[in-house]
Amino acid sequence: MNILEAHKIHKSFGSKFNKQEVLKGIDISIGKGEFVGIMGPSGSGKTTLLNVLSSIDKASKGTILINDTEMTTMTDKKLAEFRKHHLGFIFQEYNLLDTLTVKENILLPLSISGISKKEAMKKFSEVAIELNILDLQDKYPTELSGGQKQRTSAARAFIHEPSIIFADEPTGALDSKSASDLLNKLSKHNQKRNATITIVTHDPVAASYCNRVIFIQDGQIYTQLTKGQENRESFFKSIIKTQGVLGGVQNER
Repeated sequence: MNILEAHKIHKSFGSKFNKQEVLKGIDISIGKGEFVGIMGPSGSGKTTLLNVLSSIDKASKGTILINDTEMTTMTDKKLAEFRKHHLGFIFQEYNLLDTLTVKENILLPLSISGISKKEAMKKFSEVAIELNILDLQDKYPTELSGGQKQRTSAARAFIHEPSIIFADEPTGALDSKSASDLLNKLSKHNQKRNATITIVTHDPVAASYCNRVIFIQDGQIYTQLTKGQENRESFFKSIIKTQGVLGGVQNER
C-alpha cells in the first residue's frame, strides 16, 4: 500500500517573464514502511521536492496524494489540519521552542489530538526511551547538545504516529557520532513501528540507512537504488558510485 503518490509534479519560481522551473514533471510513490532517501547535487531540486511533497510549499502543477487524500486542492486551513494529524517533520535547525522543556516540546503534536493525559504520558515515555532522552525531559533546548536537540525533534515527529515523516538534512548540523546515533534510531523506528520516513540528504552515509534512494538531477528523477538484501556497507558504495556519476558532493566516511 502506498502512503504517498505524486504525479507529474512541476514547481516554478519567479514571474511569467523570468520563470525558473525547478521540478520538471516528477512521478514518485512511497509505500508504507519505506525509508526513502532523496539525493542530488546542490540546486537539483531535492529540498524543493521534499517541501512540495510535505505540503510546506505548493506544486505549480501535478497531484499529490497522502493516505488517498488529494493535497494539491486543499484549502490552507484543511491542509494545516491534515499536516498536524498525519505528517511528522524533522528539520536541520531542530525548530524546537526554547520556552518549553524537552517533554513539552515532544508533547506538542498530542495537544491537539484530544487523547487523555495518561495515554499522552505513555506515548511520551515510549518515544523518549526509544530516543534515549528520558533523563533530559525537564531541560530546555538551550541546555542541550545538537544531537540531543535533534533526537528531541525526532521524538516530536514520532509521537503522534504520523502516516509519513519528512526530514530535511536531519544530520546536517551534527558531528558524525551524533549523526550515526540519530540514523540508527530512525532506522530502528522505521523497522519497529513500520514507520514511513523520507529524508533529503547530501551525505551517502545517511542515505545508506535507507531502503531506497532516489537521485534527482535538474528537477527530474535521474535514477534510484534499492537496498534489497545488500548490507549497509555495500549499499553505501553503490550510492557513492551513483553520486560520482552525478557529480554530487562526496563526503569522507
